[in-house]
Amino acid sequence: MLHFGTDGVRGDADRQLTPAFVEAIGRGAVAVFGTDAPFAIGRDTRQSGPRIERDITRGIEDAGGTVESLGVVPTPAVAFVAQQRDVPGVVISASHNPYHDNGIKLFAPGGVKLSDGQQQAIEMVLDDAQAHAALAAIPAPSAAIAAHAEVLVEAAADARAAYAEHLLEALDGRRLDGLHVVLDCANGAAFEIAPKVFRAAGARVDVMHDTPDGTNINTECGSTDPRSLQREVCARGAALGLAFDGDADRCIAVDELGAVVDGDKMMVALAIDLAASGALAGNAIVVTVLSNLGLHRALGAAGIGVVVTPVGDRHVFAAMETGGYVLGGEQSGHIIVRERATTGDGTLVGLLLADLVQQHGGSTAEIAAQMVKLPQVARNVSVARAIADDNGAPWRRAVATAQRELGDRGRVLVRPSGTEPVVRVMVEAPTTEEATAIADEIAAHIAPGVV
Repeated sequence: MLHFGTDGVRGDADRQLTPAFVEAIGRGAVAVFGTDAPFAIGRDTRQSGPRIERDITRGIEDAGGTVESLGVVPTPAVAFVAQQRDVPGVVISASHNPYHDNGIKLFAPGGVKLSDGQQQAIEMVLDDAQAHAALAAIPAPSAAIAAHAEVLVEAAADARAAYAEHLLEALDGRRLDGLHVVLDCANGAAFEIAPKVFRAAGARVDVMHDTPDGTNINTECGSTDPRSLQREVCARGAALGLAFDGDADRCIAVDELGAVVDGDKMMVALAIDLAASGALAGNAIVVTVLSNLGLHRALGAAGIGVVVTPVGDRHVFAAMETGGYVLGGEQSGHIIVRERATTGDGTLVGLLLADLVQQHGGSTAEIAAQMVKLPQVARNVSVARAIADDNGAPWRRAVATAQRELGDRGRVLVRPSGTEPVVRVMVEAPTTEEATAIADEIAAHIAPGVV
């Protein structure tokens, strides 16, 4: 059975996200959050989305809860509604995965991701048939709750407009007039709202991959495959390209020369700008273990600290809340601007980056050059079971040898995926050739039959 990974539940829409399973998640969500407020539900453009929305709605209502459908909206739009209205939120999306996958992410009232305890409580419902039966006996919502739900349903039509206005407020009255931007919407959840917002800010906007058909989400486009965006930015002479993923909670940029500007480079640029204006609380940002060593060096040179967490935006957000930090995120482009959002927001981050480009003469390349990225090579090794994790394991010895040889010139990271049956190997070194050789050596020791 599927369980919560680093970002909700995700799997094959037909074989794993079955109606019974999805309904159980709905009942479990009600068990955790109760029936005092409706669940705000949004989804991306996958063809399985409407069916899964019906299934989770059935589960929530069977347990006595109520729902408000926001339709196709970015994940951060659902988080925004959950925050503004203090209601729980549900996102039906598999983010950057192909269309045949789908997933379910939950937000607690206030727009924050679930705690470990809340996830475990829902998983208990998924695993316990007796709990399912008990939840079915939860009484129907009271008249007061039903009336509250009706008010929210009436307000649902305004949710997108409110979210768009919220994004534009991040510019603090500044405009993007004349800035030429190309948007790659990944045939996903941002295909309508992102172009609308950038045009409202005054930018000259060209749009790509904004015709979703249910099966083309993330296909040769978006933040995981920005090659067509790179070509288009150069062909059109644009100052900036922005590629979102399927649910638009992340963003990758392309500069005017066609070079990719990843989440690390964007965070360096945003952090230095915030520090210059005295707005970088704690004079530090939060990143995961995957952030490039070049980020640490660039921020260190600027006198800015770095707090490191395990992979996953939940961990980033928790560290930001604990330390009072205002900026954090991942190399993938999932970046949290805490004063503006409770989760990663690709459109928001894209706007802030465009604002920086506009303020600094229109060169994205100059802004990105504040960080020099070390060559980084990644390998995903498929595994059928957990790998041996003792110090005598061959892969452990290979990692130790490589790290000794690299010293402070680079680093090695090996970790199991939170969403797939693979072990991820990442190596940074002064040259791509050296990083490749080390990554391949370690991957060979992890391959089936070696450990």
